[in-house]
Amino acid sequence: MDKYTELGGNFLDTANYYGFGNSETIVGNWLKKQDRKKIILATKVRLPMGNGVNRMGLSRRHMIESLDESLERLQTTFVDLLQSHLWDNSTPIEETLRTFDDLVRCGKIRYFGVSNVCGWQLQKIVDKIEMMGLNRCVTLQQQYNLLCRQPEWEEFMVCENEGIGVLPWSPLKGGILTGKFSRGVTLNAKESRVGYQYANRSKSNPPLEWNAYMDDDNYWKLMDLMKSIGEKHGKTIPQVSLRWLIQKPVVSSVIIGATSVKQVEDNMGASSGWCLSDEEMASLDEAYPRPSVYPYDVIWPKQKDRYNFKNIN
Repeated sequence: MDKYTELGGNFLDTANYYGFGNSETIVGNWLKKQDRKKIILATKVRLPMGNGVNRMGLSRRHMIESLDESLERLQTTFVDLLQSHLWDNSTPIEETLRTFDDLVRCGKIRYFGVSNVCGWQLQKIVDKIEMMGLNRCVTLQQQYNLLCRQPEWEEFMVCENEGIGVLPWSPLKGGILTGKFSRGVTLNAKESRVGYQYANRSKSNPPLEWNAYMDDDNYWKLMDLMKSIGEKHGKTIPQVSLRWLIQKPVVSSVIIGATSVKQVEDNMGASSGWCLSDEEMASLDEAYPRPSVYPYDVIWPKQKDRYNFKNIN
């Protein structure tokens, strides 16, 4: 974290569920030694933090209790961004949104966002907020990378229409987009998250992520393309992967996860001082295209001349 801020980073994203509170504790111990005004701090609420129905979800009770516990672990009086970790079918969305609004109004959070929602859920959130006259939802944290582009179908169109910033998680797909792997080579459990998952695979928990790509010709063509583009710019494959995200107009910031200072330095090298050309962006878009599914395969081709957004591919 010292190296990250030294290189210009100022946004830290965590969650109460990560390490069952340990992640927030680590961040809090570091944060108390920093200038709080320079850090944009985000955390999340929703997933179970103990036994019992009142220790999970997006009810008013659990949200307020969880935030108080998070603030204690983070050793701060407020978080800049509180996000719902998942949708909660058991709580009326009006209750959740009103609680977010109350937390903004009392100063415990500055803004709120959502994570891991589908298109209709995000649009419902936006519409309810407008109808109820509440503080607006400002961010969507969603998995988004060169291999996971399904959010472009609907969620990001809502973001474009409603002015919601996207915070991609897993921008390197657990290590699959780093260029570390070669065809036929056994994954090293210590080198990446996907390697760890593969090494600890079982019939009940198969390594679905890597299985989907290890024999996929399009994946290996994408890796060759990123290597070629990276060599042209003097950049690494992870930097090309991250730069592709940074240059998407809907993206506000990219959530990186590093296990070493070297990885932090490499990831931060994607953030400024260079750009991918329009042609390079298009070639990356086309190298591993979104899956064509109904009704989008019918809707999109017939609507291309009616879009107001230039970043819709």
